[in-house]
Amino acid sequence: MTTILLHGLGQGPESWDAAAQGLEGEILCPDLFAPVRGGAASYREIYQTFARDCQGLPQPLRLCGLSLGGILALQYALEHPEGVEALALIGTPCVMPKGLLRVQNAVFRLLPGRAFRQMGLSKGEVIGLTRSMMDLDFRGDLGRVSCPTLVLCGERDRANQKAALELRAGIPKAELAWIPGAGHEVNRDAPEALAEALRQFFRA
Repeated sequence: MTTILLHGLGQGPESWDAAAQGLEGEILCPDLFAPVRGGAASYREIYQTFARDCQGLPQPLRLCGLSLGGILALQYALEHPEGVEALALIGTPCVMPKGLLRVQNAVFRLLPGRAFRQMGLSKGEVIGLTRSMMDLDFRGDLGRVSCPTLVLCGERDRANQKAALELRAGIPKAELAWIPGAGHEVNRDAPEALAEALRQFFRA
């Protein structure tokens, strides 16, 4: 069985290195930003490339995503229910906080370009990507997620705790777990605890 680990904005595939070591089976950690580097970055383009790549793999898949990666995994599970055996969503919103994104982009505009290097995207690409996500809203679709789902959130990730509760309440086969001591980047803050939670979930 193939498990795909999807990183968040501000991360790259290497953010999963520690957690991936504790997982079983074939593990894939794609670079989500590869399709949009050097061009007009948009969520739609990233999702379309991800969905196309998934279609080329033996299915069903196990999908696990953090933040942006979780949004991609959630949309794929909604559009391709037969292709997803299990879904794990970490620090994932089901609707974009438009006000927060606008403030975030205003701050991004003030930062020097070098501040974005670790994201693997340019300043303009990051701003364009976040702008393209403004209208995403999956709240009305959560009841259509048919696979077993594990909703995870860092104990210190206060910004996403409400979203975690919404996902647990809205997805029929969802269970919720908090990762002790972790903030938003659970895959970096608590990779061993995350790997253990995923192992138990996928085995079940």
